[in-house]
Parts: sequence; C-alpha cells; structure tokens
Amino acid sequence: MKDWQLKTPVVFLIFNRPDTTEKVFEVIRQAKPPKLLVVADGPRVDRPEDIEKCAAARAVIDRVDWDCQVLTNYSETNLGCQERVASGLDWAFDNAEEAIILEDDCVPHITFFRYCEELLEYYRDDKRIMVISGQNVQFGRKRCDYSYYFSRYNHIWGWASWKRAWEYYDFDMKLWPKLREDGWLKDILTDPHFVKVWTYAFDSVYNGKINTWDHRWTFSCWINSGLTVLPNVNLITNIGAGRDDATHTKKVYAYSSIPAEEMTFPLKHPDFMIRDAIADDFSQDLYYDYKAKFWKRVRIKLQNILKIQDSRYKIQ
Repeated sequence: MKDWQLKTPVVFLIFNRPDTTEKVFEVIRQAKPPKLLVVADGPRVDRPEDIEKCAAARAVIDRVDWDCQVLTNYSETNLGCQERVASGLDWAFDNAEEAIILEDDCVPHITFFRYCEELLEYYRDDKRIMVISGQNVQFGRKRCDYSYYFSRYNHIWGWASWKRAWEYYDFDMKLWPKLREDGWLKDILTDPHFVKVWTYAFDSVYNGKINTWDHRWTFSCWINSGLTVLPNVNLITNIGAGRDDATHTKKVYAYSSIPAEEMTFPLKHPDFMIRDAIADDFSQDLYYDYKAKFWKRVRIKLQNILKIQDSRYKIQ
C-alpha cells in the first residue's frame, strides 16, 4: 500500500452526525483521494437541533489537508433519505465517470479504496457488473478461493460504481407495476417466500411507505440483470446501527458489528462470472428476511454465534 496512491474520486454522504462523519473522514484522509464530492442533507424542520449538528458535520470537511479538489452539494432544506442520496449521486456522477461511495457511518478498512479502484478499472467496460461493494455478511465463511465473488445483492455500506451503471437508476420504478403483474420476481428469486418479501419491499417503496433510495437501486440493477462484486472478507464496519439518530438502522443486527478486515493484494480474480447462489441464499436469510418469524431469527442468530465463536468475530 505504501507505493499505491488513490486516483478515484470519493463521494461522501453526510447529514447530522459529526462524530461518525469524523471517523469515516479520518480513513478517507488516509487514502487521500484527489477529488472529494460531499453530499449533505439539510436540517429537518421539526428537529431544531439539526441546525447545529448539520453544521458540525459539514465542518469536518473543512479539515481536508491534502492535495484535493473538494466539491460540495449541500441542501439547505431537508430532502429526506431517498431524494437526497439519489439527487446527490446524480450530481456526483455528473462530475465523475466512476466513484467510491461512503456514507457517514460506514468506516472502511484502508484497503477498501484500492480494492474498489482496481475493480472499477477491471470491470469498467463490462456492463454485467453494476456495483463493487465492500460489504461481506458471510461471517467468516469463505465462499471461494478468489478475492471476491458475484452476487445479486448490491450491498451499499461502502461501494463503488460507474456513471454508465448509475444512468440506469430508476427513481420512480416505472416498470414495477407491470413487472409485478407479470410475476417477474419469480424469475429472479426461486424461493416463493422471498418473492413475497421483495414484492412487499418494492410495493412499500413504490407506494411511498418507505423513504429509501437503496431498494430503488436494487430494483434498477435487477431489471438490468446487473451483478455486484462482493469481497471475500468484510471491508466495512457500520458504526451507526442502533443509535437514536439512525435513519433506517435503529436496531443492532448481527451483521452490523462484523469488523473490517484487510484485503490482500494482488487481487485474485475469478476465472468465470457466475453468481454465488450459496452465499446469496445465506445473505437472503440473514439480511433480507424482513418478515421472518421470531424463531427463525433466533435459529439464524444462534447459528451465527456458533460460527463466530470459531472465528475472530463477535456479535455485540
């Protein structure tokens, strides 16, 4: 890493948490990107304390002390999660052909940046790949002998992508009603239970019951048969889960506390591009089963505890 220098722009999504913003910023500072694009939402009208907190989070960016072009896209009003992130990434990809993206509570291992940059270059012209993610929720299970594998799930706790992929982002999910009627998800997901889970999720977002941008991104990737690259070790730790000021992660889940590890180089690339169905099934059960019954959640958590006790991981 000593002879390597990051060349890829970094997009930093911030809001009202100066403490977590500072921790992520310190790792960005170590990586020294040549361009830093900062997207910030504005204070909420019904939360007067947001004014000071948002200002403090933005003040962290003033600490840039390396040779860096800093571009800011700060909203003076509160747009909400889905609109602010979506419009912010639209702006970012108007200013960069490819970028590494971090939210204010996703602390990366320093090797995350090189991992993203090398794979952004490696798959730059391969439209089958839409996302490079730094998140791994396999709890130490090595799914292959390579540095990474392929997934349908575009985990967004630390990721990277290209303008050519983000151009497919469909904020309005225009095709969802027709695809829902046609039973399209049955072609994507083989388990009828998860067809129901994702139908519920997409319905909730489409109908405005859930204010989030990431399910819209998942939908956009799936309708374009896009794959995500996932590392064989976890490169991101989320420090925002369980906090009162968390937007969507007010509960602490087992996968929230997986520590970040080092990616080794040179990267070992897979010889073929096939989605890892076993890894996806594991992620599906653990990560996306929003309507799982209580005892199923207990069983999954116990299995993970037993696995973690045989490794360095600890569920907090």
